[in-house]
Amino acid sequence: MSVAPTGTVTFLFTDIEGSTKLWEKHPDAMRRALVRHDDLLRGCIEGREGYVFKTVGDAFCAAFPTANRALEAALAAQLDLAAEPWETETPLLVRMALHTGACEERGGDYFGQTLNRTARLMAAGHGGQVLLSDVTQGLVRDALPPTVSLLSLDEHRLKDLGRPERVFQLLHPALPADFPALRSLDHPDLPNNLPQQPTSFIGRETQIDEAKARLAKTRLLTLTGSGGSGKTRLSLQIAADYLDQYLDQYHDGVWLVELAALTDPALVPQAVAQVLGAREEPGRPIQQTLVEALKAKRLLLVLDNCEHLVAACASLVADLLRNCPDVHLLASSREPLNASGEQTYRVPSLTLPDPKQAQTVESLSQFEAVRLFIERAQAVQSSFVVTNQNAQAVAQVCFRLDGIPLAIELAAARVRSLSVEEVNTRLDHRFRLLTGGSRTVLPRQQTLRALIDWSYDLLTEAEKTLLRRLSVFAGGWPLAAVEKVCAGEYVEEWEVVDLLTGLVDKSLAMYEEGADGAAGRYRLLETIRQYAGDRLGESGKSEDIRGRHRDFFLGIAEEAERNQFGSEQNLWLNRLETEQENLRAALSASLDENEGTEAGLRLTGALTTFWYRSGQLHEGRQHFAAALTRATSVSPTQARAKALCGAGVLAQGQGDHEDATDLLRQSLAISQALGDRAGCSLPLRHLGGIAWRRGNFTEAGELYSECLAIQRQFDLPAQAVTLWLLGLNASSLGERSLALSNFRQCLALSQKQGDLWTTMRAYEGLAAFASEEGDYEAAQQYCEKGLAFAGQTEDRRAKGGLLLHWASAMWH
Repeated sequence: MSVAPTGTVTFLFTDIEGSTKLWEKHPDAMRRALVRHDDLLRGCIEGREGYVFKTVGDAFCAAFPTANRALEAALAAQLDLAAEPWETETPLLVRMALHTGACEERGGDYFGQTLNRTARLMAAGHGGQVLLSDVTQGLVRDALPPTVSLLSLDEHRLKDLGRPERVFQLLHPALPADFPALRSLDHPDLPNNLPQQPTSFIGRETQIDEAKARLAKTRLLTLTGSGGSGKTRLSLQIAADYLDQYLDQYHDGVWLVELAALTDPALVPQAVAQVLGAREEPGRPIQQTLVEALKAKRLLLVLDNCEHLVAACASLVADLLRNCPDVHLLASSREPLNASGEQTYRVPSLTLPDPKQAQTVESLSQFEAVRLFIERAQAVQSSFVVTNQNAQAVAQVCFRLDGIPLAIELAAARVRSLSVEEVNTRLDHRFRLLTGGSRTVLPRQQTLRALIDWSYDLLTEAEKTLLRRLSVFAGGWPLAAVEKVCAGEYVEEWEVVDLLTGLVDKSLAMYEEGADGAAGRYRLLETIRQYAGDRLGESGKSEDIRGRHRDFFLGIAEEAERNQFGSEQNLWLNRLETEQENLRAALSASLDENEGTEAGLRLTGALTTFWYRSGQLHEGRQHFAAALTRATSVSPTQARAKALCGAGVLAQGQGDHEDATDLLRQSLAISQALGDRAGCSLPLRHLGGIAWRRGNFTEAGELYSECLAIQRQFDLPAQAVTLWLLGLNASSLGERSLALSNFRQCLALSQKQGDLWTTMRAYEGLAAFASEEGDYEAAQQYCEKGLAFAGQTEDRRAKGGLLLHWASAMWH
């Protein structure tokens, strides 16, 4: 078996021309012919040190360590194909292309721009033709096989490639030499005005296929997406693909109409007519003239940047769709045109790495955003390379810029004078950093802020107000949240849904369906969120809106706290996890605002159980420290007592018993001074826990018993937890019957409440008790019952304890 070459590699790409028609006419013969075709090509390739790394349908992709061996394989394959007596009506005509360059090999597959150029070169050829790039011909020209020569076909612009390619054709006496002109952007039989792109097109293979599939089913497809998302480049790439793939369908060409610089809606028909050469007639509207000129045409019309001229574009498009049956339209706009028959395709951000995962050079190469960053960075700084040292910073930059192509290109341009690590650090001030784009593009595309300004200025005042207020949300939000936080003063609650839908349509907000029937959520790209936040600050309403946001999520946290021991505990804990970024923002707001001091104490206190059960003890302690420090001048309140208790609980969870004891005693003292007997229960329970861990079982039992008495007096929901702790303590004191009674009471009460977390603990205690009694069969049964809840609670501590007791029982 051939070995995959690395470093500088020569690629041979092949495919059968017209195979679809052959399959339609001769399905049985084609089935046999394809088997023979595959055998011939594989033999010619692998017999000359080639490595077949991919086959797609009838296409082969092979890599060679040298250009000469690749040329020999292509020649041998064409000679064998030409000599084969095919059963089909016509012989199999295979087009081939050879190109050499650097690439990255991973897992037997290859990645990089060298492959893109090879594929585009092959797509320009015809069946039976072998094409070579300028690089490859330079490597083989001094050692050509006998009777082989190379014919220069001049330079050609290949689809989506930044620079033209000088193309050569392999000639051999036994092979055809005359072929039609190459299917390049310079093809005289392919009328078009598509521009040559100064930079290469990165990724988007899936999006191209999906968009083309939709365009095949409709006559109007609108690509939508936020500013800088790459709608224009994607539409141009799709249009370029149509030049040769659908020549019969669009024999009157593929035409681009750029509308970005147009300010007068009345001039939209004029702009289209000018591109298509339709002359204005005296006394007749230009739109009518244009429609008449296109009635018998078969073409694809690309309308780029329609968002500021939506009504005019919709009117023209509707007229064309009604009267010109063979005209198809591909539009790009930040919002749909809302024309009859329109289909839309939202252009997503480029694929992104997870910044929380450790990244290497190899792991990063699979992501489109990273590939774009690397190529654009190397364009301005040829020595730039990604290493395992700077890979994490590259991942952070791409992620923080939301995979927005324009933002990534602007950031990559900064590599000229900054390291990637410095670019990443300065992204906190991204609107100052990401300036200085190409002077040849529109002014709004030269800086990130100018780009978003363009979209913002097209909004109504109500939409602008809502967008500014949405910036207070972090990590997304449900509809109910925006109705409570953002309504009022210029935005009525009843119109929030319509305004929010408008922002989604204009690609400034995003809607994501909920999983498994859950409600959907909205979010802003972080870049849009920062922009809107700056605008909110300029409006002077930031403190008010942040206060509303804080109060809304305080309400959610306190509702979750009230349900922490009930049957909906998982639902509320999951909701807190979903809203964690918003909760962090609310905590931050409570530190910045004077009136948020008490709210900050309440919010941290309400989140104690969430932080504890999710294992976020360190973060929780940081929030408690900040809130308590901010509130030092505030008179002792129930909220302060509760926050001190929560801080003590998390300190205890980290084994910091000294700090925990001090905090819990402060909490207990405030509750006692306020006469809040119910508030004394929790610090008493956790002080009992510290005593138990220190081996002071008698003291622990007294504290637990006092806590339970208070809980029963006020019917507090945490009684089951205290019974479990009393069971553990009784076991430690050797009081076997009392321990068993407490565990059974704990189990009965927790099951009645629907408290899955404490039910697992009760089974754990009963399993431990049974093992100590030597009843290992009962211990296993208790463990099995407890573990049945493990998947619902995600309580790893209880699950670990149950597994340990089960293993111990099995060992015995």
